[in-house]
Amino acid sequence: MERSSRALIAALWPLTIGHLLAIFVVILPFALLIALVEWQQQIQIGASLLVIGFGVFRFVNRGHPRALARIRPTQLALWSFTVAIAHGAGLMLVPIYLGLCRAADLDERHQAAGALINANLGMAVLVSVVHTVAMIATGGFLAWLVYRYLGLKFVSRSWFNLDATWASSLILVGALSLAISLASKQ
Repeated sequence: MERSSRALIAALWPLTIGHLLAIFVVILPFALLIALVEWQQQIQIGASLLVIGFGVFRFVNRGHPRALARIRPTQLALWSFTVAIAHGAGLMLVPIYLGLCRAADLDERHQAAGALINANLGMAVLVSVVHTVAMIATGGFLAWLVYRYLGLKFVSRSWFNLDATWASSLILVGALSLAISLASKQ
């Protein structure tokens, strides 16, 4: 980040834009698919298989492209969009849209989020914006703390890769969603 806290702060806006666009690219098609109520179970099964397949892909392909190691400030929003899509931005909202989260299994916060998102597309966009702002504020603050107090050497020496955990969680959630979809058919 050019060894400047000003550059770190300036990077938050393009990161926000990229992440928000990634959520919209993933979630808007699923929001439109909800209109196909008569195909809901088939869509649920397909989405479950897609999540499982992506989890298996992440197990097999664990490497990160080297080209993404150093990004120019002018390309930061594009980088944020690409990485957010690659890491599943917006996928956390898909189970709510597709009805994979049953009301009896949800706590009050998930029920409220589901009701808000299912209310209309405008509310879904608002939920996505609030999520993105909270994620960027938290991540930006943590990045600033690391930059200011621990230094960049800390990041390069202590970095660990969570790809296996992420891939496992995708496969588990996909399998649970598939089981629920198939059980509701009977």
